[in-house]
Amino acid sequence: MEDTKMPTFRKFPNPNFDVHSEGDYWDKIKPLKDKTALLIIDVQKHDQDLAVELRNAGNSYLEDRLKGTVIPNAKRLLSFFRDRQMVVTFATIGNQREDGRDRSPTQARPGWGNTLLKIGSTDQEVVDELKPRDGEIVVCKTTDSAVNGTQYGHILRWMGIEHVVVGGLFTDQCVSSTVRDLSDWGYTVFLVEDATSAINADLQVWETRILNQIYCKVVSTEEVLQDLADQ
Repeated sequence: MEDTKMPTFRKFPNPNFDVHSEGDYWDKIKPLKDKTALLIIDVQKHDQDLAVELRNAGNSYLEDRLKGTVIPNAKRLLSFFRDRQMVVTFATIGNQREDGRDRSPTQARPGWGNTLLKIGSTDQEVVDELKPRDGEIVVCKTTDSAVNGTQYGHILRWMGIEHVVVGGLFTDQCVSSTVRDLSDWGYTVFLVEDATSAINADLQVWETRILNQIYCKVVSTEEVLQDLADQ
């Protein structure tokens, strides 16, 4: 039976910490309300279509998780940040040219990573349930990392942000790349496990474990909202 009192980051232990433990370091790390931004990565209409495609091929994990976990929890996060006039940001995949020639090789090569989403097209839009509001920052990227492919890291720095709460798609790709870059830039990242998804449970668990305790603190929606509400 799962220990409901165990912090989420303890449920996804980084395998490297079997050798070198961090002690109670991450226990003490909490987001500071006035220095925290929310980042929702790549929850776009294209991905809803992809989830249906995967379900029809026999893998319903992404569709189930989007509907039952990712979108509802991202809505909770957005409502909390908006109600308190905290910083809300989005990163989306989006190319400017119709032919996609401006994409990075990662998103232009044949296969799974090939993504052609013209900025302003229906497929490129954030899903209706999470649609950005006026004044919220939206960056478009043709890379996996929102930091490497846009001015996002600079924007946060100019706004005095130090902590970033992250949710979105896909845990092992754009979310992972962005989390790692944010960490390397000196930001403290809180990865909201129940507001993220890969395309299957194994990828979700293993990438979450690999990121945890090195590049970020893995948290639940409830935990991060409670930590912020207590301030």
